[in-house]
Parts: sequence; C-alpha cells; structure tokens
Amino acid sequence: RILAQSMAFGYYWYVTIVYFFNPAVAYHLSELIEDHAYDTYSGYLRDHGELLKTQEVPAVANKYYVEDNPFLFDLFCTVKDKDEQGDFSTRRPKLDNLYDVFVNIRDDEKEHWKTLCNLVQYGDMQGVENSLVQPTKAMPKELK
Repeated sequence: RILAQSMAFGYYWYVTIVYFFNPAVAYHLSELIEDHAYDTYSGYLRDHGELLKTQEVPAVANKYYVEDNPFLFDLFCTVKDKDEQGDFSTRRPKLDNLYDVFVNIRDDEKEHWKTLCNLVQYGDMQGVENSLVQPTKAMPKELK
C-alpha cells in the first residue's frame, strides 16, 4: 500500500511540474492513463463478469450513483451525447449488481479520457460532443 501511495504522490508532482511547462503534454499523459484504465476495467469485466453479476451492489456505490445529488454527477460528465432535440443528455447508470458498478467505474474512466482529449486538442473540456471525440494523435515527424 505504501508503494502505491508513494507512486501516486510522485506521479501527481511529476504531472504538476509538466503542467507548469506545457499543460497539453500533462493532459495527454493523463489521457493515456485513463485510456489504459478503461481497457483494464474492460478486461476485468470480460474475465470476471459472471461472478460479478452474482454479487450485490455495495452501499457506497449505491450512494454515489443513485442517492447523491445527480447535479454533481452531470457536472463531472463533461462530454455528453445529444438527444433528439439537440440537447445534451443526462446519464443515469444501471445498478443491479457488482458487475454494473464496475461497468460504471469503467465508463467514468472513458468520460475522463474524452474530457482530456478535448483539453489536449481544443483547449476546452467540452470541445466537441461525445460522438466526435478522437484520441490525440502524435505529431508527424516532419512537423517536429
């Protein structure tokens, strides 16, 4: 546990220093980590899905996703789909078992990724709507 906490502490200060010199690079580093987290959760769900579907929703997850103020949930979901009227939708997660909890955590990682992609590419958390978000691409060698 102390190793993980030390690494998180070091990573935080590393990204803070990088941000001071170049915010887009710091955002891109976090974008890559969020994308990796999404893939890791997807693999966990694939490998352990059947077991997770038999487990109950923990109280803390129910409080966060169901009971807490939905305004805060929507506030942090910055890259949303548009509905039929062209308005940004609200996302309310399904929460029937532990599998659903992990799906929501994984999907939160994707929300973070989309926000960071927009920050890197457009300098704005809501640069483009959900369906248009693309991963940040490396700069061609001839432009470096």
